[in-house]
Amino acid sequence: MRTFGSIEEFAQAKGESFGPSEWVEVDQTRIDRFAEATGDHQWIHVDPERAADGPFGRTIAHGFLTLSLLPVLLNSLYTVENVRMGINYGLNRVRFTSPVPVGSRVRITATLADIREGEGFVESTVSSVIEIEGAERPACVIESVGRLYA
Repeated sequence: MRTFGSIEEFAQAKGESFGPSEWVEVDQTRIDRFAEATGDHQWIHVDPERAADGPFGRTIAHGFLTLSLLPVLLNSLYTVENVRMGINYGLNRVRFTSPVPVGSRVRITATLADIREGEGFVESTVSSVIEIEGAERPACVIESVGRLYA
């Protein structure tokens, strides 16, 4: 994990890449809990018997579950100290490029693509790729925007 001592130090890392992170398993319990939290109980995610006869041969993670791993995965790559507050400001781009089958492991690599200084904050754009262990295509490609306040 990379530790930045300040927002200014973090801003100087523009263009740098981080990762990969450690692997995180996407098991059926995680998928089921996500379904409960979101109310999305589509059979492709929560019915292993029916999904066995489906297009992927087993259940797959919700795309938004994969996306929801972004904070925990990014937090394992770097941290910025001496920050009063950090917020997720939004997403510029998200693509779910490959399904994540149950039992898969995912990890992230990220690049600090852009930094913009605002009044009292620094806004970062981070380009991330969530990959699936052993898969040719990534699960998700994300461009996220965050703000750090000193």
